[in-house]
Amino acid sequence: MMIPIGLLVILLLVFGGFSLSGGNFEVLLHALPFEGMMIAGASIGSLIVSSDLASLKLTLGGLKRAFAGPRWKSKDYNDLLLLLFELTRMQRTASPVEMEQHIENPGESDIFTKYPRILKDKSSAMLICDSLRMMSLNFDNPHQMEDVIEKRIETTLEERMIAGHTITSMADGLPAIGIVAAVLGVIKTMSSVDKPPEILGMMIGGALVGTFLGVFLAYCVVQPFADRIKSIEEADYSFAKVIRDTVVAMTQGHPPNVCVEIGRGNIPERLRPSFNNVDESQRELSRAA
Repeated sequence: MMIPIGLLVILLLVFGGFSLSGGNFEVLLHALPFEGMMIAGASIGSLIVSSDLASLKLTLGGLKRAFAGPRWKSKDYNDLLLLLFELTRMQRTASPVEMEQHIENPGESDIFTKYPRILKDKSSAMLICDSLRMMSLNFDNPHQMEDVIEKRIETTLEERMIAGHTITSMADGLPAIGIVAAVLGVIKTMSSVDKPPEILGMMIGGALVGTFLGVFLAYCVVQPFADRIKSIEEADYSFAKVIRDTVVAMTQGHPPNVCVEIGRGNIPERLRPSFNNVDESQRELSRAA
């Protein structure tokens, strides 16, 4: 919702100011399709040349995420804490064989299936399962466990940041591509020096549209999209940090509710469930069990 509002504000104020200052939209509208085609073609073509198919897919996914917003909401964090509470409690009381049934086939686990959004996110589900699998293999050094999980989630974050970095590179190149389009317009103008001054003025104005369009798109459209994608990925990074700290607390032998409380501290304040809500949910799970 915020993206359309922001774009509308940009368009209204930029072009509204141009109109109120006496700007001639005829020149702008005449040159815009041709200059836009050159700039868009060069930018998209450069993106294709500099990226492989996997990166292009991640970039398209990042643009989709920019409109959708952060993946995880407050309820998802609450569900994650309850899932980790159940798994932590089972890890302390169940046999390795019983635990293996849940971490090897989370899609068939009666614990994981209570939380379908987390189960659907393969990255988070596998991070939980792989971390608990390491514990079942007696990999119980807290510092080493934290280091292994941290490297894994950093690798995942770097991959998800590809979209933001790629679009930032596009934004960096747009002003120069706009100059290329403007130079082509100047070349066209110089070949028509025998035309009347009013026609030459229109042609020069049309050439300058390329420079304007490159700078405008770079700093008012493309770069803000890149920044939004990066901020969304960094926000969702907290979800993995909750898993990391909870699992590390498990290796230190803390009770399930303490492990979950340690993980809760990594949730952004605006999304963090209250202690009382989490505690009540845990009590309900214990009574149901």
